Amino acid sequence: MYRDHPASSMAEATGGEDMEQVFWKQLKAGNWTELERSIASNYAAMTPAGPLDRAAALDQYRQWKLKDYAIGDLKTEMNGSTIVVTYNITLKGTVGDQPLPSSPQHMMTVWQQQKKGWVMIAHSASQ
Repeated sequence: MYRDHPASSMAEATGGEDMEQVFWKQLKAGNWTELERSIASNYAAMTPAGPLDRAAALDQYRQWKLKDYAIGDLKTEMNGSTIVVTYNITLKGTVGDQPLPSSPQHMMTVWQQQKKGWVMIAHSASQ
């Protein structure tokens, strides 16, 4: 009997859901090399604290100690070489010595297919 094999790297990801799952798995594992490869050089993010560029977002993620996460209500829309993924996520862990928000957060990620593969070009998070 055939079972789905979840993607373990961006190279194995075949759609928006896979890319999001791989991103969060890599963040949880602290695999910064893989994360850096999956975020475009012109990346832009909007968070409850304000806008972030690529460097600021990576600096913020490096402060996280993500223990677990749960993704729900995920939807994907493909438009040419981009995929827009929206979902809710619940995070467990800390940033510095403070807990990550325990209430579900609303996320939107824009992935773009480039020569080197799929990369995240934009992200939005709200509570």
